[in-house]
Amino acid sequence: QPELGKPMRNCYSLPGPDFTYGMYLHKRDGGVPEAIGHWDAVEAKPHVRVMPRDFVTMGRMAVGEGCTTAREFALYYKFKDIRCKDEGILRYGCKIPPGMTFGRPARPSTPFFDLMQHRYKELWMESQRARTVVQHVVKKKVGILQQCLPLLDVRGNRTTFLRTHPLPVKKESFWHPQRFEKV
Repeated sequence: QPELGKPMRNCYSLPGPDFTYGMYLHKRDGGVPEAIGHWDAVEAKPHVRVMPRDFVTMGRMAVGEGCTTAREFALYYKFKDIRCKDEGILRYGCKIPPGMTFGRPARPSTPFFDLMQHRYKELWMESQRARTVVQHVVKKKVGILQQCLPLLDVRGNRTTFLRTHPLPVKKESFWHPQRFEKV
């Protein structure tokens, strides 16, 4: 029975105070002085990254060589192994190019004298004037083309003919039964 208000104890006996939990390393355990005085320098191994295969380029080249069946494509893929290009400049362990900065570049400053002299308003007004001139020229060209169209011998289709010559409207007659039509 457990004691009142206390959890029940397990049946295992713990090892004595001289027991060390975990694994003891015999080869190098000099404590803090050795850890501070002798740093282990680990040299980075060159990481060779295998890029995935570029199937789009290989397929384009296979078609250029005349491959048409799936078997020919598979043989071509075994023969020509083209990999994707590594576009990442910065990878872990790579050196940063000199003069490279991170972030967005700052906007160029707005010239204050152009603001004071209403230069931007003048530029906008000039663009609007040029736009209206272009619109007038286009309207003149469209008007000239419309005048010249009747002079051109353009063969029309049924739709253009029916637009120019509408069908005559049928006169509305009163309805009579079929037996009175022959009278």
